[in-house]
This record gives sequence, structure tokens and C-alpha cells, in this order.
Amino acid sequence: SQGEAKRLGLVGWVQNTSHGTVQGQIQGPTARVRELQEWLRKVGSPQSCISRAEFSNEKKITALEHKDFQIWK
Repeated sequence: SQGEAKRLGLVGWVQNTSHGTVQGQIQGPTARVRELQEWLRKVGSPQSCISRAEFSNEKKITALEHKDFQIWK
């Protein structure tokens, strides 16, 4: 997801949870965010097995809050 997010020019973060899920935040132009959402929903990283993807708390922001896209450990 990090490579795909960077390819699309998006910023934010993702983190694996102890429940076998992934959580994160994506910021950037709406159309590009939608592209990453579709990629996360249908493709994902090579090691992933996607059963469901939920996106919530969407809002418009005036400035990006992150400098790049990171994987948090």
C-alpha cells in the first residue's frame, strides 16, 4: 500500500492491528484517494488476504497533515 499511495501522490499512514486488520489515514485529492481505496479493496499488498474494506470519517481538509506515506509499526 505504501508504494501505491506514493505512486498516487498521497500521504498518510497504515498500521497492522493485533486483530489481523489494518488501519490508517489517507490524505490527498479525492479522485486519487478513491483510486487507493479501490486498490485496497480489490488488490492490496502481496501478503494480504482482503475479506472486507471499510472507509470512514471522511472530511475535507485545507492542508495535508503528513509529509509522506508511512507504515507504522
